[in-house]
Amino acid sequence: MIPTPRAVLLSLFGAAVAAADPRLCLPPYLPPAPKGRLVILGAGKASAAMARAVEDNYPGPLSGLVVTRYGHGVPCARIEMVEAAHPVPDATGRAAAARMLAMARELGPDDLALVLISGGGSALLTLPAPGIAFQDMQALTAALLKSGAAIDEINCVRKHLSQIAGGRLAAAAHPARVLTLAISDVPGDDPSAIASGPTVGDPTTLADARRVLAKYAIVPPASIGDALQRLESETPKPGDPALAGATFRMIASPRMALDAAAAAARAAGFAPLALGDAIEGEAREVARDQARLALRIAAGEDAARPPVAILSGGETTVTVRGGGRGGRNAEFLLALAVALDGAERIHALACDTDGIDGTEDNAGALAGPDTPARARTIGLDARAMLDDNDGYSFFSRLGDLVITGPTHTNVNDFRAILILPP
Repeated sequence: MIPTPRAVLLSLFGAAVAAADPRLCLPPYLPPAPKGRLVILGAGKASAAMARAVEDNYPGPLSGLVVTRYGHGVPCARIEMVEAAHPVPDATGRAAAARMLAMARELGPDDLALVLISGGGSALLTLPAPGIAFQDMQALTAALLKSGAAIDEINCVRKHLSQIAGGRLAAAAHPARVLTLAISDVPGDDPSAIASGPTVGDPTTLADARRVLAKYAIVPPASIGDALQRLESETPKPGDPALAGATFRMIASPRMALDAAAAAARAAGFAPLALGDAIEGEAREVARDQARLALRIAAGEDAARPPVAILSGGETTVTVRGGGRGGRNAEFLLALAVALDGAERIHALACDTDGIDGTEDNAGALAGPDTPARARTIGLDARAMLDDNDGYSFFSRLGDLVITGPTHTNVNDFRAILILPP
């Protein structure tokens, strides 16, 4: 049986997710036993599965604490698992972050902190610096998420307001050795940006953080504005002696996921056209660009000839102006469907590899040539719903959401556009 375009798209997404499965990619990086204790400290949407991979493959004694998003936990026997809120932090995450910082400070020179980091760790390890009200951090996070700021800009601000981010967790563990194993969800795989870089020096400055807030016209609460003026709020920089015992290893990245999807596309008979794993920008604008490319290929006006699979990763942004529901992948796909306007032979998928698009229960959605007509049949106005940032409702009404549940990994967004031959 010849697979449908929908089945091919889902198989490409499955290949991308499987490439970053902690059960497969983490064990080769496990360290030898230290003289002292091995203590696991972790945070992020993939950190629970990473912790389980450590337990399943490390023969010696260990203990630790890992914080993940609600619903993303994995049972562990020796490592404590805490679930907390994401993307806006809650008191459970704050309490776990305080305990983790205390555990790091208790380590000695013979101990090893194995730090398991993945996307989402910034919110899950929110522990404001002294003098900053936690409610102010929650409000600032919500404002940044709605502003259209890129993830590196958001993290720049958060690092300068934290007791853990921006290298401070590793500094707290000094003189113990620190080995970080990370799954990247950020464009460019910058270690200082993944979960706001709790174990690496931070190249950004207080002035950079202030510029981000000014750029997006965000007036911070007084406690945060004051903190961003204090010299003691500056983060440890690369080369700081307190970070001398810290080592960083990348075990999975968006590029690995994109390469796996490209191999799956070839196996399905499609020539992969990879646009990159670090695409940023407004989701609807990225969608319009990719729609134009897909239309050129379908019309035979491009060097690529169908059947083609356009693949891309990265993290787009959404400047929220409406009152609808949806994450950046639903926004991208709805904008793509509007731009394609029922063009024949073009099918697409956009999903978050962690299984959760924004704060909804779906990973993303699917669209095809019949999407606009089906929408009109049931009274949906695609353009109006895009203006209302209501991609989730649009694809939910059509039955085209992709619902996987938590995947226990996170290498950012995955987008695939199939162009079939005439």
